[in-house]
Amino acid sequence: MFGSLFTRSPEAKSTAALKDVKFGCQRLLSEAAAANGAAIAGEVIRLWGALDAMSRVAFFEFLDSLVPERERVLRAARAYAESSTPEHVLELQNAVEPARQELLRRINRTGGGVAAIVAMRRALLGILREHPELRAVDADFSHVLASWFNPGFLDLRQVDWNSPAALLEKIIQHEAVHAIRDWSDLRRRLQPDRRCFAFFHPQLPGEPLIFVEVALVGAIPRSIAQLIDDGTAYRAGKPPSVAAFYSISNCESGLKGVSLGNFLIKRVAEELRKEVPSVKRYCTLSPVPGLREWLARAQGLAAAEALRSRHGADLGRLAAAVRDGSLGQQDQAMLSACAATFLARHGASSLGDPVARFHLDNGARLERINLASDLSDKGLKESFGVMVNYLYDLSAVESNHERFVHGEVVCSRQVARACLRVEK
Repeated sequence: MFGSLFTRSPEAKSTAALKDVKFGCQRLLSEAAAANGAAIAGEVIRLWGALDAMSRVAFFEFLDSLVPERERVLRAARAYAESSTPEHVLELQNAVEPARQELLRRINRTGGGVAAIVAMRRALLGILREHPELRAVDADFSHVLASWFNPGFLDLRQVDWNSPAALLEKIIQHEAVHAIRDWSDLRRRLQPDRRCFAFFHPQLPGEPLIFVEVALVGAIPRSIAQLIDDGTAYRAGKPPSVAAFYSISNCESGLKGVSLGNFLIKRVAEELRKEVPSVKRYCTLSPVPGLREWLARAQGLAAAEALRSRHGADLGRLAAAVRDGSLGQQDQAMLSACAATFLARHGASSLGDPVARFHLDNGARLERINLASDLSDKGLKESFGVMVNYLYDLSAVESNHERFVHGEVVCSRQVARACLRVEK
């Protein structure tokens, strides 16, 4: 009985850990931490792990309080306004940087620091909607992580059937586009006519950050079944001429907003160009997750209004017709034209399709609309089975990117004609 008096409750332990982790952070920021900063950072990481959900919110609120000193910023700004010397520029930069950025850098100086900060960001993102006042804290996490996870610091590795089982399990777990059903499904995706590449950070050697799956085929694919169905068993034959990127998945939510995918695709394309010289074209087979929502609310587009009239306001019957193959030719033509219009006319907009923005901003060209391409529940729910080919012409990605930045979606003549038909 008396022992219980000396046993702290989990809440009391978390409260004590919060007090100690704040103290540790203040010590870490002090000049006295220079000699034993790694040990202090290690203790901060250990104490952070002991915090419960409520204490973690309080921890992020503590970070939010580590703001620049107002008077110092004003002095530096006045000095810069009077004379923009290099010394005044540097002083202004130092004055406006929140102390929490330096705190994160110092935490990173000890073993496990990178993993801990990524975990902190993951936790912060989980509460950001309920605590929007912490957006500035998140911006600082994003800023430091973007520099530490610069693609120049990352290792590109091929994942194959001989990779460690723990790594293969993570590929199965994190596949976000086309779920891997079982080990047989994964093995098919790692056959000689397939490739899987992932980025790794030197401080997180066993943790894939992002990975892409590629099919080496003879023509630009029209449906996902061509690439992942059981009936697509590997058969040696004519050398492939097309590399089709059909899935790209982020593994670490704590790195949300840190650009990795665009560099990954380009790096993999360069690797394949050296490894498989028969490949001359690089494309994707991509989902259109924003299509259904857009089509359900599109105004002033006769084809969209006709589809809603025929298949219900929520377009539920449209998905069913695509699934069972009963969609008429006229409706097929309207669905294809609507998809082309959505992607070509709205692809550069913040309200457009997120996958389209990713590839178009990366310098790809909107090449072809494919109907009944993904008949999975997810594919039908999000886009009525529509998938898209984006073409990566490595000689044109920079100019295509520049055009996209200025609001232009580069598309094939086929897609452009489809847009004109539906807009007449």
